[in-house]
Amino acid sequence: MKFTLSWLQDYLATKAPLEDILAVMLKAGLEVEHVEDPAEKLAAFTIAKVKKAEPHPDADRLRVCTVDTRDGEKQIVCGAPNARAGMTAIYAPLGTWIPGLAFALDKKPRKIRGIESHGMLCSTKELEAGEDHDGIADLDGDWKVGTPAAEALGLTDPIIDFEVTPNRPDWLGVQGIARDLAAAGAGRFLENPIKKVEGAYPCPVDIRLEAPEACPVFAGALVRGVKNGPSPEWLQQRLKAVGITPKSLLVDITNYISYDRARPLHVYDAKKLQGAVVARLGRAGEKLEALDGKTYDLTEDMCVIADDSGAIGLGGVMGGESTAVSAGTTDVFIESAWFDPLRTARTGRTTGIISDARYRFERGVDPASCVDGLNFALALIREYGGGEISSATIAGTAPADNKRVSFDRRDVARLTGLDVKPAELKRMIKELGFTLEDAGEAWYLNVPSWRFDIEQSADIVEEVARLVGYDALPTTSLPAPIGGRKVVVTPSQARLRTARRVMASRGFLEAVTWSFMLKEHAALFGGGSDALTISNPVASELNQMRPSILANLAVAAQKGFDRGEREMRLFEAGPVYPGDGPKDQRNVVAAVVRPVAERHWSGAIAPYDAIAAKADLFALLAELDQPPERFQVDAPRQSHWHPGQAACLKLGPKVTVAHFGALHPRVLKALDVDGPVYGFEVNLNALPLMKARATKTKSVLERSDLTPIRRDFAFVVDEGVPAGDIVRHAGSADKKLISGVSVFDVYQGTGIEPGKKSVAIEVTIQPAGETLTDKDIEAIADRIVASVSKGTGGVLRG
Repeated sequence: MKFTLSWLQDYLATKAPLEDILAVMLKAGLEVEHVEDPAEKLAAFTIAKVKKAEPHPDADRLRVCTVDTRDGEKQIVCGAPNARAGMTAIYAPLGTWIPGLAFALDKKPRKIRGIESHGMLCSTKELEAGEDHDGIADLDGDWKVGTPAAEALGLTDPIIDFEVTPNRPDWLGVQGIARDLAAAGAGRFLENPIKKVEGAYPCPVDIRLEAPEACPVFAGALVRGVKNGPSPEWLQQRLKAVGITPKSLLVDITNYISYDRARPLHVYDAKKLQGAVVARLGRAGEKLEALDGKTYDLTEDMCVIADDSGAIGLGGVMGGESTAVSAGTTDVFIESAWFDPLRTARTGRTTGIISDARYRFERGVDPASCVDGLNFALALIREYGGGEISSATIAGTAPADNKRVSFDRRDVARLTGLDVKPAELKRMIKELGFTLEDAGEAWYLNVPSWRFDIEQSADIVEEVARLVGYDALPTTSLPAPIGGRKVVVTPSQARLRTARRVMASRGFLEAVTWSFMLKEHAALFGGGSDALTISNPVASELNQMRPSILANLAVAAQKGFDRGEREMRLFEAGPVYPGDGPKDQRNVVAAVVRPVAERHWSGAIAPYDAIAAKADLFALLAELDQPPERFQVDAPRQSHWHPGQAACLKLGPKVTVAHFGALHPRVLKALDVDGPVYGFEVNLNALPLMKARATKTKSVLERSDLTPIRRDFAFVVDEGVPAGDIVRHAGSADKKLISGVSVFDVYQGTGIEPGKKSVAIEVTIQPAGETLTDKDIEAIADRIVASVSKGTGGVLRG
């Protein structure tokens, strides 16, 4: 929202300088984004008198001017056709930045066709102060040499641009801004009430409301014989200052009132109207050629302004071309109505129309301003365009909440700690437009019609704190809790912290990717259901909640590789969404590696593979107090893993905890990722919580002085038996003495029956307390063979 300082002073009696007004705006929550001071912008430009203007000896279109400037008499070469002796011009000295041309003059005189030029004579367009570019500015009036150009051009009014918060649509009018600044102590608010304009005859245009839920009140009046010429200079200057190009008196007046009092209006060429003006809902198949030159399909949810010819406008959004005013318009019908904000917003989104009226109506226009807005427009039209005015016709009634809030003034100190005197409280509340009934500690406030955001006593407290200034709030620390402050971390949060540290320590870089992905990509990872499709995605390729993090990490790794990175190791700890239920969100840790065979003088180093991914996964599980031997290794349960190069970890027959290995080439091709890509994804929610330790102190290290004994076993089993089952059953043969079991060979071929395989394991036996005899060792070996045979059907290879 833009406004000028002089415009603000129409409603705020103040002697405060610009800096103080900006400070009060900031204190009161009106966040100033930019201030443009033309006097400061044009400070280098001053008034000069051209004493001579002689033709250039070597150029027909150039003149050599002798100019009386604030820096003395200067010789300036000028190419303007209107340069002449005796004119009052605008002078720019050497080194000046010319805003309209976006360059700076040289700091030293420049020769133009052999003659030195000591500055520049400017047009108003070159100063961004007008559209005159056919020649240099030729100013009227007896201006003294050296007078600032901004003063001579009437550009001394600063322009303030600030951000309007959604809850304060009344700030979209200069009057509303002044009201808040007066309440904050910047000056005295000037109400400037609008007087009723008496009509000379009844309004001949009939107004009907067929959809009061969309347009509950519609005020209108007719003006005959109006002269729709240019608007007055002061009005044009104000519109230009806020970025609006003046068009004609009628259009400029409606734009002015929209900015002045946050009251949008619309004018129709009355001679183009056919029959009554009706506010109704749209009809199927109906179209409207709007003022922006586009034709829109109307729906039954839109508020339409129509006459006997059909739709002539979209209520609260934009008027139609069929009834638009022009330079030849003499009879006008003025509309001042109130339209439902939600319906206006839906209409704007459906049509894509962006207009000043829509911006205000969808945020909320004061419903009690219809008649005042109409009278304001009639008064300006009569003053500057003449014409014969009808009496106003009002159809319907303005919606009124008549909200009454009970305010306990003790809430100010209770909620904010501020000590505000009752007299000052009353002043601020009344300046904001509330009427007040004092009942002692409790005050009863009638909420003004333009304040849609006030519902309760706390809202009034917020207003007081805002106007006094948040910097005045006392600083009070909360009392320290007994026993000191403790950081409370849930088991889930502790796991995520641990997981991040482990992955970083193993050489992975943490990534944070979107929780969304393309629906087609989500389908590759078990997702893609309509229930998880996002209605209003931030981007078209992010329209589905992710069922897995692996896809985003694989794409990120590919982007890194495309930019010259070698082996990419990425991980992310975050949520996935396999379903739309309240318990479907899961926390997972996922990691991917896009391996590259490293070259070395001793030979190529083996790249990262599925076994390395398994090692990283088991290292993570170990740090999460999840002993790897408790898990069963099985074939992958998800189709995005490569069969034969991937597996899953299970706790029992039903609970799948993690997957690891290579991603399927089909999936990588759909993601446009070069393979192979290895990694894992572990569901932290599926991991059982370990029992809390009684103390944080680590247990005493139990270290045996006896040498461990290692024995090798080879079992022939069906080729479908997982090697992990053999390891688990061998280790369970004697949990006290067997400290480790590992696979060191898998063989199929000569000597092994088809459909069978030989799995060789190394078993580490750690004696404790006393040395084991040969008989003890043989007994343990027999138990190992029996346990593996019973659990897997394996036979000791002879």
